[in-house]
Amino acid sequence: MIVLRTIAALICGSLFGLGLSISGMLDPDRVRGFLNVTGAWDPSLIFVLAGGVIVATIGYRLLRLPRPLLDRRFDLPTKTAIDAPLLLGSAVFGIGWGIAGFCPGPAIASLTIGIAPAFLFVVTMLVGMIAHDHLIPRLFPTEPMKRARP
Repeated sequence: MIVLRTIAALICGSLFGLGLSISGMLDPDRVRGFLNVTGAWDPSLIFVLAGGVIVATIGYRLLRLPRPLLDRRFDLPTKTAIDAPLLLGSAVFGIGWGIAGFCPGPAIASLTIGIAPAFLFVVTMLVGMIAHDHLIPRLFPTEPMKRARP
């Protein structure tokens, strides 16, 4: 089962990266153009986002299955509250996305075509993730960190 899950993840990740490449979303200038609503606005990201919503909707419709094809159960978030950490994290993500023109998926996909700013973004993203994992449990000890299953 682990081999099939790994193959499925590789296929899905490759399809995602190919879609990002075909749509031009590996270009940080295109993303910043979408966010620039007062200047030379580029609406192309809307179509990529709409495609993602359509695929996600189909995926959620499949949740009516008793279990996933390659796992024992569906892993859905249990936390549904809109709280300060969610809002702060969303703001930091949005600011970083607007400044860099990258979010994690496209940044990793951009590494395959040698975009130098993507390398810097991924390195700093990893540093931030490691810092988060070490600092947040110390700053907020009442909230246990939940780790994803391997």
